[in-house]
Amino acid sequence: MTTPRQLRQTIPGQPTSDGAGVKLSRSIGAMPGLRVDPFLMLDEFYTDQPSDYLAGFPAHPHRGFETVTYMLDGHMQHKDHLGNTGDLSPGDVQWMTAARGIIHSEMPQQTEGRMRGFQLWLNLPAAEKMKPASYRDIPSAQIPSAPLDGGGTARVIAGQLVQDTGVTVGPVSGGTTDPLYFDLHVDANAQVSVPVSSGHNAFVYLYEGSASIDERPIALRGAALLSDGDALLVRAGESGARMLLIAGKPLHEPVVQYGPFVMNTREQIEQALADYQSGNFGRS
Repeated sequence: MTTPRQLRQTIPGQPTSDGAGVKLSRSIGAMPGLRVDPFLMLDEFYTDQPSDYLAGFPAHPHRGFETVTYMLDGHMQHKDHLGNTGDLSPGDVQWMTAARGIIHSEMPQQTEGRMRGFQLWLNLPAAEKMKPASYRDIPSAQIPSAPLDGGGTARVIAGQLVQDTGVTVGPVSGGTTDPLYFDLHVDANAQVSVPVSSGHNAFVYLYEGSASIDERPIALRGAALLSDGDALLVRAGESGARMLLIAGKPLHEPVVQYGPFVMNTREQIEQALADYQSGNFGRS
């Protein structure tokens, strides 16, 4: 017998801007009390207006966590102080581990058309916050899709989807937080059951269509926090539904954040600032 997760709380998306003025909607992390351990922030950027995104995200630092960027539409380029360059096109993912420090830019490579996607901030445990920085670009072709029992498909970005028909493993798996990151496309009026590890914190982000959990509607473009259990049981509406299902093992550690630095103590934040200002950022 499975224990379906219930809809516990909704964090609505809040209009904001970041970088050099890129307009976006922030749900998880819109305020410090709206984090979902181990997740610190979820932004959706979605616009057809070039003036909303052309300024991009010029060079800026990060320390102490990971960023996961998932593009739906548009073209973004990443460059960092380690000499890495990566391009993100529709369906691509970048998984960056800032750890002890990285300075990077994320700039649009288009002057017109739609720019749409998500950036998730995933916390690192204290023991891993000062490990070397790294990142990987995951092309869309390397992200497996699987039919959902009940009707629809799942893109498996992180973790694994276990069904009677088989197991689909994403390009990112394991780690301390054991993250799960699925992009679910549920057929019109279909009901699907998706396994989620018991004990992991989980939420759904509905970005197209309509859907409900236990007959309770999910808010569009808001983070729907789920109770504990071992499965998500969700029903799509008449137009179908597209949503992110994100889960991870909580760290149960103190979080002290100052902008792009996320550590465990105030002293560590002060050290991050000192390292950045002295030019030692990202060094051992």
